[in-house]
Amino acid sequence: MNGFILVNKQKDVSSNFIVQEIKKKIKAKKVGHMGTLDPLASGLLVLAIDRATKFSSYFLESEKSYDVEVSLGISTDTDDSTGKIISESNDCPDEALIMKELYRFKGQSLQVPPFFSALKHKGKPLYYYARKGEFILKPARKIKVTDIEDFKYKNKICSFRIQCSKGTYIRSIARDLGERLGCGAHMKSLTRISQGKFCISKSKEISHVSKDDIISIERAFEDLESITMTSEDEKKFINGVTIPELKQKDNIYRVFSKENTFIGIGEIKDSFLNHKQLV
Repeated sequence: MNGFILVNKQKDVSSNFIVQEIKKKIKAKKVGHMGTLDPLASGLLVLAIDRATKFSSYFLESEKSYDVEVSLGISTDTDDSTGKIISESNDCPDEALIMKELYRFKGQSLQVPPFFSALKHKGKPLYYYARKGEFILKPARKIKVTDIEDFKYKNKICSFRIQCSKGTYIRSIARDLGERLGCGAHMKSLTRISQGKFCISKSKEISHVSKDDIISIERAFEDLESITMTSEDEKKFINGVTIPELKQKDNIYRVFSKENTFIGIGEIKDSFLNHKQLV
């Protein structure tokens, strides 16, 4: 029961709804998602089950990729198709200019988060204030867009696949693209395709998910090299004692007992091993 489940979330349901349904379905004590999807969005939702929730932070920082549709000529207060229209324009540029401005988002940049987001202000999410007509402007945050590909344009809708860092708001990219083009824009649809090593092709719709679909913690980290402990060092590792004079290079490792039981994740730095997270 300790591991990860990949759910293909459908539109118009919340990430929290998926969490609660999976928790009931497999009778888990703890279930948490590793990066929310708005109700409008669909696609890959990675869930951590029971003790795997302690390992979530290793995946929260990973890059994500999305298939996106942006509607040009209409701006909304939420920066997506669920919001109220705040401006309209028929003066949309040609395909070449749209693609040129879109590809300018590649690399590192500063992005202003949407007014309707879960970022906190005085302990409450921004959408709490925005729904009351109070729009809180948060400082721009550093993001990175690694790649943009598969660009298409038809009937004022541009679609593309984007790979980006944690904390990137695709709604903000749609909004900013519309501003750069001078015609306004909003995000029409969003589908998460991947998160780190996890991919939508390995996911299932919630009605088809079972305990058999749990990816063990050990398997989730199978791309990491491993270290096998002696009985003495195993006790030290579990109790948080630093283990010196290791010859492996500085990195994150899977750690196993002498009997080949997976213990947890450790980090070697300057030839010293410290535990990062125990199973």
